Amino acid sequence: MGPVLAGVLQLLALIGALALVYVPVGNYMARVYSSSRHLRVEKWIYKGIGADPDAEMTWPAYLRGVLAFSAVSVLFLYLLQRLQGVLPGSLHFSSVNPAQSFNTAVSFVTNTNWQSYSGEQTMGHVVQTAGLAVQNFVSAAVGMAVAVALVRGFARSRTGELGNFWSDLVRGTLRILVPMSVVAAVILVACGAIQNFSGIHEVGQFMGGSQQWNGGAVASQEAIKEIGTNGGGYFNANSAHPFENPTPFTNLLEIFLLLVIPFALTRTFGVMVGNVKQGYAILATMFTIWLGFTALMMWTEFAHHGPALQAAGGAMEGKETRFGVGASSIFAVSTTLTSTGAVNSFHSSFTGLGGGITMLSMMLGEIAPGGTGSGLYGMLIMAVIAVFIAGLMVGRTPEYLGKKIGGREMKLAACYILITPALVLVFTAASMALPTPPHSMLNSGAHGFSEVLYAFTSASNNNGSAFAGLNANTDWYNTMTGLAMLLGRFLPMVFVLALAGSLAEQKPVPVTAGTLRTEKPLFTGLLVGAILIITGLTYFPALALGPLAEGLAS
Repeated sequence: MGPVLAGVLQLLALIGALALVYVPVGNYMARVYSSSRHLRVEKWIYKGIGADPDAEMTWPAYLRGVLAFSAVSVLFLYLLQRLQGVLPGSLHFSSVNPAQSFNTAVSFVTNTNWQSYSGEQTMGHVVQTAGLAVQNFVSAAVGMAVAVALVRGFARSRTGELGNFWSDLVRGTLRILVPMSVVAAVILVACGAIQNFSGIHEVGQFMGGSQQWNGGAVASQEAIKEIGTNGGGYFNANSAHPFENPTPFTNLLEIFLLLVIPFALTRTFGVMVGNVKQGYAILATMFTIWLGFTALMMWTEFAHHGPALQAAGGAMEGKETRFGVGASSIFAVSTTLTSTGAVNSFHSSFTGLGGGITMLSMMLGEIAPGGTGSGLYGMLIMAVIAVFIAGLMVGRTPEYLGKKIGGREMKLAACYILITPALVLVFTAASMALPTPPHSMLNSGAHGFSEVLYAFTSASNNNGSAFAGLNANTDWYNTMTGLAMLLGRFLPMVFVLALAGSLAEQKPVPVTAGTLRTEKPLFTGLLVGAILIITGLTYFPALALGPLAEGLAS
């Protein structure tokens, strides 16, 4: 079997698996967030934190809950790293320095999981399990909660209430993320991923020196790393490490895990608004972009330009030889179109155009299908903008799901789509203009610029993957990427929740003959076009200086 055919067959198997679970997982999540029943363990948690799970919240109250919980999480994780040197199970690692502790705490709380350190040489068992792994669960649950609040904004009318943040947070964690992660972790262990709390030990002599490995609760963290679209690996090699990703089967499983909730949330959306066809329209938009980008990536990486690539069957530099070009291409697109950031190959070693595709995937806003929760609310914001554009074309007041899209709604949507590009471009420009930050670049020219552009694109979009050529473990990059992650996570949430509150207060608008049918293929095409055009106009100059220049020169 040739490598191209193997890649295509893996892609088809992945699509089939996602299609098989789409309806049951989507329906289950809709029941979780619509239920009025509380489990006993949930009641204990509510009592412990002093929350009333049945009290409805307006959007400012919901936002305060998100920000307060996240602030406490950042502080706790920061202190845990700073105290690592005196904690048990530290594997004799010293405390993490202040700049890196800040960066890592912000990274995991914002669901970015950007890592400017080598995990197996920096973090002990306590920090990994009680700190990083916990945030993998709750940061994903926060994103899902905000998405559900926006869905309620579309579904409800004449009220400013969006549900209860604490209830949504606890249910998303205990009823969705934990059960799925347990099943996934068991499968990973059965396939060879490690799960232990062993210390550091020698594994042999290599070139006159010894090599050391340490164990850890890898399979359990790997499961939620993918399911929660987090991306932070136990080891520096991330999903290219055999302890995290032992076989081609687990590689395909991990891609499935990072896509399953973002895609299935479109079904949840359709069920909760009472029109599953609307969910299928959003799904079709996400799937079209994801499949198109995957096909384009496979084409660029399989293209035989020169005898070396022809002999290897594709651009194999930086790829994991166990998986090949096809599986690496699918993983790269899936991890950057979601907010996962896990990697099974090094994106800096992709072809010039291939590296550009990974960047463009993040620049779209990671909405196809995006992160757990963030992908859905990002796509719904784009749907609001597409409806507004369609309204301008035909001279009608735009409406979406029975809600008028007026000036206030458009201002909030516009702020949402502008904030992330502003962060990416401003931080990148500052890093290139100042004298010291460019010293972190491994390469010069277009590829070096791509390293910096990729870093801030990843941080601002809460992705977390790296181009693998930039030394980001400096005070400048630890601080600036930390700020980019904070602002890129929580400023958009402000606009999302404000929009949700505005929509929930409206009374429903009756459907007429002139209403744009947003469940039809025409709207899907309009939405895809709006996403690509807006992103292209925003980022084309920066892409032209980096990956496009490199790709056209090669």
